[in-house]
Amino acid sequence: MLMGMSDRLDCVVCGSCVVDLLCRPVSLEEPIGSSVLHPVESVVLTGGGITINSGVAMARLGMKVGVMTYIGDDSWAPVVHDLFREAGIDDTYLMTHPTESTSTTVVMVDGEGERSFFHCVGAPEMLDANTMLERIDLFARSNTLLLGYYSLMPNLESALPDVLARIRAVGCRTALDAAGAGGTMDPLERILPHLDFYVPSLTEASHQTGLADPEQIIRTYRGCAAPGLLGVKLGKKGVLLSPRPDEYVHIDIVDPPGAVIDTTGAGDCFYAGLLTGLIKGQPIEQAGRLGAAAAACCVTAIGGAMGVRDYAITSALAGLA
Repeated sequence: MLMGMSDRLDCVVCGSCVVDLLCRPVSLEEPIGSSVLHPVESVVLTGGGITINSGVAMARLGMKVGVMTYIGDDSWAPVVHDLFREAGIDDTYLMTHPTESTSTTVVMVDGEGERSFFHCVGAPEMLDANTMLERIDLFARSNTLLLGYYSLMPNLESALPDVLARIRAVGCRTALDAAGAGGTMDPLERILPHLDFYVPSLTEASHQTGLADPEQIIRTYRGCAAPGLLGVKLGKKGVLLSPRPDEYVHIDIVDPPGAVIDTTGAGDCFYAGLLTGLIKGQPIEQAGRLGAAAAACCVTAIGGAMGVRDYAITSALAGLA
């Protein structure tokens, strides 16, 4: 989908962009080498990473979304373009890297929806400061940037304090998500002052800070001069949000509108719902509930955002309608 250069966007999703092959059900307790053949009910080709998971979720919730990242010049590239275009996402800034491959993952999903991954990072890790700042016009016409994942962008992370400061200076708010183990406080402590939104998982946040208590974790982030909305995703215990120092809002999970099939992308979909609510001007509690409802929808289908419903259904599920 191509938009005019003057069109405003609600959000630009940037960073991880993955073609996923999801295999279900797979025993995550049985060693892979225990057999040469592991029968499954289905192998599904879909997309993942924050650009697809959060981007598709926000588009389904009615947001105008653009994407900026790298893919490879390979047979997976058309799959990625099709995923964005089918969702109505502006892929003008979906760039082809001349040497790196499209990021790909084999996702093994067990009968309870839990996952394990074989992952090739590929082209998205080639994003760097020049790539971002040469396209500053994209951010200047966007309400918010959602970038991911922290700890998986080796060519960009050290430059993020300057990059995010310059993006905020053109009027675009900044959000960052983490993944994997979550990395450390270096360079996160220098990035946090330039973020409007940061809500990692408890696993990621604990690895970063060495702390287990969500409020202590958030206070550690505040000690780095983080000015915006902070939070910690707590899995089945919901999400703890902090809109300002020493203020905490707990968001309970929302019951899924169907059986739990696959938990892939639930955190990304929470972020998508949260940012959608905030962009719409909703109070923190309502935006958080919208995020929880988007995550609840996510887990009812295979793939990182395939279960997300439209805004009317999601807001009703959140108790906002």
